[in-house]
Amino acid sequence: MTLLPAQLGTLTEPLWFCLKAQPKHEHLAASTLRARLGVECFAPRIRFRKATRRGAVWFVEAMFPGYLFARFVYPELHRQVQAAPGVSNIVRFGEGVATIGELTVARLREKSGDDEIVILNPDVQIGSVIQIAEGALQGLEAVVTQLLPARERVKVLLEFLGRTVETEVSSEKVLPTVSPRVSQVG
Repeated sequence: MTLLPAQLGTLTEPLWFCLKAQPKHEHLAASTLRARLGVECFAPRIRFRKATRRGAVWFVEAMFPGYLFARFVYPELHRQVQAAPGVSNIVRFGEGVATIGELTVARLREKSGDDEIVILNPDVQIGSVIQIAEGALQGLEAVVTQLLPARERVKVLLEFLGRTVETEVSSEKVLPTVSPRVSQVG
């Protein structure tokens, strides 16, 4: 929803606003707003594994790169919020200022918990296509044929040197071939 400046000037209750943050500074801007202005903020992040040259590595990134949410009474704090370190501006559409519904923020918070991090750790299942992230077979794609949870391993079928081979791989060394995406909230 967007509100016009005339509507915002009469507000006495806090609303959730979308703020544009400086690149890679979403969580820092949120911390600054909390500490300096006492503004309630929400800057959710995602944690996921990705293949690198060193093998599978955990990464943490902003769920909404370049944006965070802050709850405040617009006429009282909008200038201080917009001038806070790490904040570029309050998101607008034309003359209207973007607001976010309480229910939307509540649902996002429910998914991310107190630490504001959603962990994406897709379960590997039989039939899943995976990529081996480290070791001698790094970079090869394979199909999971059996889960061996007691040993934290998976049995995979892969094509190697012109023939199909079944082998066991540590479940920590495999990644789903589909890139991680956050499911739609709702």
